Amino acid sequence: MTEKNYQHEFFDTSGVDNFRIKNAGAAPAGYPQRPVPDTYCETPFAATFPERKQVFLDYCARNPAGTHIKGFYYELARLYVNSGPVHLGLLQGALDYINDRYDCSDFVLLGIMRIRYQLFSSTLLSEKLKSNLEQTVLDFKYHPEEPGIDSMCYWTENHQIMFATNAYLAGQIYPDRIFTNSNQTGREKQARSRPRIMKWLEMRFLTGFSEWLSHVYYDEDITALINLVDFCDDPEIRTLSAMVLDLVFFDMALNSRRGVFGCSHGRSYAEEKRNALVEATIDTQKLVFGTGIFTGKDNMGAVTLALSENYALPQVIADIAGDEKTLENRQRMGIRVKDAHKWGLSYDDSESGMAFLSFEAYTNPRTISLTMDLFDQFRWWQNQFFKDFLQYRSLILFLKKIRLLPLMARLVEKDLSRNERDEVNVVTYKTADYLVSSAQDYRKGYGGDQQHIWQATLGPQAVCFTTHPGHRENTSGGYWVGSGTLPRVAQYKNVVIACYRASKMPGLYMTNQLFFTHAWFPQDQFDEVSEASGWVFGRKNDGYIAIKSRNAYHWQTGGDDKNREIIADGAENIWICELGRKADNGSFDAFIESIRTAPLSFGNRGVQFQSPSQGNLSFGWSGALTANGTAVSLGAYPRYDNPYCRAEFANNDIVIERGEHQLTLGLKQRQRSASAYIRTNNTDISSNSPGAGESSPTIAKPLSP
Repeated sequence: MTEKNYQHEFFDTSGVDNFRIKNAGAAPAGYPQRPVPDTYCETPFAATFPERKQVFLDYCARNPAGTHIKGFYYELARLYVNSGPVHLGLLQGALDYINDRYDCSDFVLLGIMRIRYQLFSSTLLSEKLKSNLEQTVLDFKYHPEEPGIDSMCYWTENHQIMFATNAYLAGQIYPDRIFTNSNQTGREKQARSRPRIMKWLEMRFLTGFSEWLSHVYYDEDITALINLVDFCDDPEIRTLSAMVLDLVFFDMALNSRRGVFGCSHGRSYAEEKRNALVEATIDTQKLVFGTGIFTGKDNMGAVTLALSENYALPQVIADIAGDEKTLENRQRMGIRVKDAHKWGLSYDDSESGMAFLSFEAYTNPRTISLTMDLFDQFRWWQNQFFKDFLQYRSLILFLKKIRLLPLMARLVEKDLSRNERDEVNVVTYKTADYLVSSAQDYRKGYGGDQQHIWQATLGPQAVCFTTHPGHRENTSGGYWVGSGTLPRVAQYKNVVIACYRASKMPGLYMTNQLFFTHAWFPQDQFDEVSEASGWVFGRKNDGYIAIKSRNAYHWQTGGDDKNREIIADGAENIWICELGRKADNGSFDAFIESIRTAPLSFGNRGVQFQSPSQGNLSFGWSGALTANGTAVSLGAYPRYDNPYCRAEFANNDIVIERGEHQLTLGLKQRQRSASAYIRTNNTDISSNSPGAGESSPTIAKPLSP
């Protein structure tokens, strides 16, 4: 029997916003016509969560939903407050998107599941739409092992929890129905999905996210996890989901400044890293912590959290988010492929293969043979994400047959494994006036994909970072997205040193033809900009930044990046960046003078810098980072190491404390207890409440078959 083919026009994306719902039709009479912009808030705009929630729901009601795939979540907010008109055409368009199995259908299905569980009794929904919704849920493909040819991405970290969550909740609400694509009952679908959910949750608790601190994909993770907390009938899954959510929000609290998640990211895109006002997480930050902006662009997590009846944030995390005392945070996330056995993974079974693909270890020499097994098992040779493999299929299968494929992968590893996100050690240093964050000594010399290695943040758009661009387009590895070749970066408190050696070897995946590095430094977003002695200086409010290239630099003189891009020619270069502020450095002029006159010596591939704030720093392409003669560790960090939490990597217990409040999380005991939770739904959450919906979730009854 021939499998149905769901292939569509495929394109390289520059962000989630590229995906659109089609054929939604005209909006109903009385529907909002034009967006009403929100205002960015540096300080909390309301004291309590119920107040912020009401403002957010009012914002949703005043604004039309966008046609991008997350836009229809606004209709969920309208259904929740029972105030129309609701754009039913947009909801039907969302169902059609899923039925056609476009990539990111799992994003859309999370919202459809919330309608099914929480909002299905609304009189604003038509009976026809309800019937169509049910059929969509029963017809969908929930895992690559199921029939059908398509180009959905099932395997990255965020997609895996979304697909598994959707599958479990679909099976739960239709336990005895037959799912047409898989010919499984709902109970069978639950049984297949549960171990996948549990493994994902346990790994995130122990090791964090391979898509580390992503201001794009944490939005998807949050949405899936809240659906589990709200609707899953398994108390163990609910509790673990709430615990991982706590750590997601703890990550955001530690590595954000005034609503801006302005740190290093495992995955990011050009627009979001240059303009925090469109981060996928900034709506959620404003809802939860009070700082940020409601963007109307990419906020399914914020809508889901506003509608949640069961999740409550521990008070201690909210307090940490608002703490502006100087903070240094170190944390380790992700695992190494070579340590697979430590995590119960092997190199020869499909479930382990999916785990490796969650951090995109497609062509690692240890995993490439297993990846090709998955290509065969799941018909992925026809998946457009892997179109670059198809042209080499005969060669790949021949090398696999004679057992030389791992050797070939080793020879071209630095080029082909650019997507891979191995274990990362991140340091973030922040004050009331700036934040600077780096992935320490991360995969130097390897090709890069969407990894964002370092950034200095003084405001939502007053940011600075450097990259080696892989090509001219703003798609993966491109001009402002990721890297052609990853640098070797080290950060010591408020100073970052980034060493570049761009590969000149022509690659199979990327041609490596751009031999310059560049810095994003938008002059128009700073209050003052000055240049002296080869340094570029900027001031935003009371925060200061200085950046210098070893190689001669020039400003971009045309296009959108005019006076925003600093270009330094040469495949090899070293950039130095130091942050300061009025409270520590005095006036901006004094800061400039101290940096400009600081002793600085560049070697062939290294630098010695007498930092005015940190003393003698030495670093290069090889060797240790030293501060005043003492080596500084760049790896093997704890899971968390900051004033609020010290937890060793892969520890089963995490305790977070600030002032009178604390949170205790125990993986083995499935324990989640906090001294207090933020008020939700106008009700105090007591200190004894797990805040995770320990009572059975409210589940709407399904339509009669």
